[in-house]
Amino acid sequence: MAENKTNHHHFVRMENREELQIGGVQEVISFDEEGVMMETICGLLLVKGLGLHMGKLDLSVGEVTVEGTIDTLTYTEGGASGSFFSKLFR
Repeated sequence: MAENKTNHHHFVRMENREELQIGGVQEVISFDEEGVMMETICGLLLVKGLGLHMGKLDLSVGEVTVEGTIDTLTYTEGGASGSFFSKLFR
């Protein structure tokens, strides 16, 4: 199976804090209206905000679009352990 080059390119584009396009996403771990946790090629990424929803989800090319009011973007290294999640979702 051929490897997709898009998965080796991480990008984050935000427009007016209302639309966030992310590339290099390997997996969406959790999602609700206040937060999205995803694993990217550059580490775990937490997006926090209000009224968040997925506008586009195409993991075959590693791209995700999140729409809503975006408040914070936080990167971290490490695995998806319970203590890690409890710290991020305080």
